Amino acid sequence: MPARFGHVNLIARDWRALAEFYAEVFGCEAVPPARDQGGEWLARGTGVAGATLSGIHLRLPGHGENGPTLEIYSYGHNLPREGEPAANREGYGHIAFAVDDVDACARAVIDAGGSLVGEIVRREIAGVGLLTFVYARDPEGNLIELQRWS
Repeated sequence: MPARFGHVNLIARDWRALAEFYAEVFGCEAVPPARDQGGEWLARGTGVAGATLSGIHLRLPGHGENGPTLEIYSYGHNLPREGEPAANREGYGHIAFAVDDVDACARAVIDAGGSLVGEIVRREIAGVGLLTFVYARDPEGNLIELQRWS
């Protein structure tokens, strides 16, 4: 059965603030309308009793108007995170953005309320090229990889 990538979902404490972070730092663009949903259909589909959610889709940069989105939602009742995400934790690890200038983007992440997890590293990968990358966190602690290949 053919398939194509649609979106990545991120559950946020404050979807508006987190959407603003991704728009400001990475140039993601809102795909209206904002969602405010709830009801039996949502509870049945998600398996979350009494589910309600609010949020928005953000078009990821570099793929045009029909490209994939980052779906940022807050449920009426979010479950708390059990420990901070880590690069080696089972499950979804991080979202990566290819950027022109890793150093400048890392500063932008920090200026917008995020933080760095590691340090910026440059490494020649045989047969591929020079990789410059760093892992960072958005303001809610989710992992982001900033990378540039040259």
